[in-house]
Amino acid sequence: MALGWSLLVCVWKGLDFQALLIFVVVFLVLWDYVKNRRPKAFPPAPPGIPFFGNIFTINFKKTHINMTQLAVHYGDVYSLRMAQSWIVILNGYKTVKEALMVQGDSMADRPDTVVHTRVCNNLGLIRCNGYSWKQQRRFTLSTLKYFGVGKKSLEAAILDEFTYLARDIGDRNGKPFNPHLITNYGVANIICSLVFGHRFKYSDQRFRKMMQLFEEAMEIEASIWAQLHSSFSVVMKLLPGPHQEMLKNWEAVKNFVRTEIEQHKKDRDPNELRDYIDCYLTEIEKNKADVAAGFHEENLVMCAVDLFVAGSETTSTTLRWGFLYMAKYPEVQEKVQAEIDWVIGQSRQPSTADRADLPYTDAVIHEIQRVGNIAPLSLPRKATKDIQIGEYIIPKGTDIIPNLTSVMFDKSEWETPDTFNPQHFLDQEGKFVKRAAFIPFSMGKRVCLGENLARMELFLFFTSFLQRFSFFMPDGVKPSMDYSLGVTLTPAPYEICAIPRHPESLREGVLP
Repeated sequence: MALGWSLLVCVWKGLDFQALLIFVVVFLVLWDYVKNRRPKAFPPAPPGIPFFGNIFTINFKKTHINMTQLAVHYGDVYSLRMAQSWIVILNGYKTVKEALMVQGDSMADRPDTVVHTRVCNNLGLIRCNGYSWKQQRRFTLSTLKYFGVGKKSLEAAILDEFTYLARDIGDRNGKPFNPHLITNYGVANIICSLVFGHRFKYSDQRFRKMMQLFEEAMEIEASIWAQLHSSFSVVMKLLPGPHQEMLKNWEAVKNFVRTEIEQHKKDRDPNELRDYIDCYLTEIEKNKADVAAGFHEENLVMCAVDLFVAGSETTSTTLRWGFLYMAKYPEVQEKVQAEIDWVIGQSRQPSTADRADLPYTDAVIHEIQRVGNIAPLSLPRKATKDIQIGEYIIPKGTDIIPNLTSVMFDKSEWETPDTFNPQHFLDQEGKFVKRAAFIPFSMGKRVCLGENLARMELFLFFTSFLQRFSFFMPDGVKPSMDYSLGVTLTPAPYEICAIPRHPESLREGVLP
């Protein structure tokens, strides 16, 4: 160490400032190169720049497209350097399946990023790891099942919420409107009923503000600002920018949940569990001795927030894509409505029991999910030990991104991957068929815990909408498939016309 310091002093004395500056720059570049060399047998990577790596290789507004395109040049398993860390990108159904299913036990953890640590402090259901994650997930799944998720008993709440949606949309008398907020409110109210024990009026300003902050935070979280914050945390913590607004937004959302928890603590009856919060507060009392399980109030806050992410964002976004695709392909919309009219008619509301008798409608819903591609990059994983995928070795601790876009549009799995085609999910006899490469909720140990709820909501909401309304673009406007990329892939803002198919039923309050 002393010798190295003496050498630098000699260099300082022997060189002028300009030469010293060049020396320092070259030294730092070489240091960066040596420090961040790809390990042996590590997946290939595109060229990067010193210190930043491939951060500027990716257009963060089209991350999923860029990552899919890079696979053409670098293979289904390649890597990207994000500042001082490496991530591995997995592409194609076979590769993703091998990783998440065959190697699933070694990829069950989430990465420990600076952003996620500041947002959730390793709590909740989505980003935490280990024993606590297993206990929280087990409890949540059993509690949601207790309150009807995946069962007929929850249908009434979903169909009741649709009555509010239908009346609000029906009051617009077929005039153009942006469906963004109304679908968000409607779907989020299902989670509110399960978590808080009640729904919110669409005019409730606290509820509206919470939904706005929630959505803005999710969009920023997938932007370059979040990546820079994680890569250069010491500097970024001191700088203003969207990353700071994201943190404030998440804190405001958590405060909204804390208010609900405090109210529950005042009026709950331990012998009458009304919702998720009641059950969790009871679980806290039961698990006081098992500290590692993580049952405490701050974890309840984060679990409730994660349930909103898992159970509302996916469904509301898919519905908005669905309206667009129905307007773009009116012949598909008419065929769905004909099937609904034949099987259900107008005398009753849909039921999940109708799914088996609505193969074309079910196929259309699945195709909307496929091309809508709402979770284009899933959520990242972390290797818990050295693993081999194909010919490459991925060292323990490496972050891994399963590129679901490359699966949902895999040319070896779908007949017409780039075309909206419900026939992907129908056999020659018109019966619905499952497709292995259809994984909008990911797969393996970390499959989305809101999958059952989302599937139930999506079927009942979509079928109810098409039973009651026809969707068209305003005069002179063509459907645009432009999007905005956050944690989810959402349609760009648009307006649509919802024409009641049977106006008399809306006026008379028959259905809904």
